[in-house]
Amino acid sequence: MAILLEEIIRSVEAFLKLKNSTQKPYVDPNLDPVLLVPGIAGSILNAVDHDSGKEERVWVRIFGADHEFRTKMWSRFDPSSGKTISLDPKTSIVVPQERAGLLAIDVLDPDLIVGRESVFYFHEMIAEMLGWGFEEGKTLFGFGYDFRQSNRLQEAMDSFAKKLESVYKASGEKKINVISHSMGGLLVKCFMSLHSDIFEKYVQNWIAIAAPFRGAPGYITSTLLNGMSFVNGWEQNFFVSKWSMHQLLIECPSIYELMCCPYFKWELPPVLELWREKESNDGVGASGVVLESYRSLESLEVFTKSLCDNKADYCGEPIDLPFNWKIMEWAHETKRVLHNAKLPPKVKFYNIYGTNLATPHSVCYGNEKMPVKDLTDLRYFQPTYICVDGDGTVPVESSMADGLEAVARVGVPGEHRGILNDHRVFRMLKQWLNVGEPDPFYNPINDYVILPTTFEMEEHHENGVEVASVKESWDIISDDNNNNASTVSSISVSRPGDDENPQAEARATLTVHPQGDGRQHVELNAVSVSVDA
Repeated sequence: MAILLEEIIRSVEAFLKLKNSTQKPYVDPNLDPVLLVPGIAGSILNAVDHDSGKEERVWVRIFGADHEFRTKMWSRFDPSSGKTISLDPKTSIVVPQERAGLLAIDVLDPDLIVGRESVFYFHEMIAEMLGWGFEEGKTLFGFGYDFRQSNRLQEAMDSFAKKLESVYKASGEKKINVISHSMGGLLVKCFMSLHSDIFEKYVQNWIAIAAPFRGAPGYITSTLLNGMSFVNGWEQNFFVSKWSMHQLLIECPSIYELMCCPYFKWELPPVLELWREKESNDGVGASGVVLESYRSLESLEVFTKSLCDNKADYCGEPIDLPFNWKIMEWAHETKRVLHNAKLPPKVKFYNIYGTNLATPHSVCYGNEKMPVKDLTDLRYFQPTYICVDGDGTVPVESSMADGLEAVARVGVPGEHRGILNDHRVFRMLKQWLNVGEPDPFYNPINDYVILPTTFEMEEHHENGVEVASVKESWDIISDDNNNNASTVSSISVSRPGDDENPQAEARATLTVHPQGDGRQHVELNAVSVSVDA
């Protein structure tokens, strides 16, 4: 969907929630407990000083982020324990436990005011579920964790077991609904594989959202070679640099565990492609340019050569950070654990995955005019992607391949993290969590949800001009019976063009139709136009 149209829809949804915010939240004591498990980078992490005991947030923080991140978060992998250990011997990394664990996975930088939505994680889902009658510490809980670590690290498995037990007791010994997002699905699956008896004792339903069950091949390949950014827009100027993130992730088992699963039968196997300059066979003639292609296992040699002289400066001391084969061996065993996971007979599993977005699958570096001469220069090249259907990060093929007996697998058009606040996802969660009355529009046999509201989108692109239109409607039920007149409002958003984004403008009309008995039908019609520079 065009970015400006997305902004308009989010603004309207926020307006509708504010318009009806006078309704008092209630607590439903009959609800079964829910435990939210985030993905990579989805937990607040604090550094604790060993001498003073002072805690300081090091992830996420926007202002002054890069220095504290490099000082406190950079780490080295210990193959004897499988743990990545911080380079700073004076501090330890911990996850805040306030609000029954929800603080760590709600808003990742609570101090940020402008652009706060860029650091929302489970924020919208938590707010939605509180509106359904869930109560923090009684029926709603969070499990944050050090996402640098392996998804099967014994320390993480022990913490998850304790969390399940504490949630079970706090809720009056009711079985738990686990909702995981992204890499959190791998952590849950590792636990289920290694501790099936404990999982079955405490869990009744597991709902995995956007889980990379077979990896995120394109995204992780470029991450290992170039790094990654977790926020977009102006906040990047204040956030952790892509280079600093790159140096951290090279020593993170979790990243290696997200690499392409080489033994999965992909419909189209992911590859790493390199345009290389080659000399003639006799070493005398002119050189030529060839396109080399490497499958997942073959590409490990490229990673090794590309990162062979990678170094970082830590407090004035140079440290070597090559591609880590010890972590690769550990990750291989993790994939075996994931492959062997079985769903306990008394646990129901549901899978929601994102669709309709171009998602990196294979990665290419260089081109015919600018080939790669030295593999150690790969980090300076911008990757280009061969994309497939997915959520922009995880391909549909990977998310669907859970290897488990699912009650339902449902594809929802949406972005990897944005899917967490999608109204269609909320509709499904209410059904699967038995919140309120049964939904007559839900069809479990065909594994999809029919929504009484509408959502239609069209896109056309020709001669550098992209036109996108969207129609969406909502039904609101409230106690306000005073407004009986229809209202029409207009919204406009524009964005000047720059080197990375084309000039764009969007206009929308919002119409509210009172239906009587406190019911209102809201219709949004919007169109955006963008012109390539």
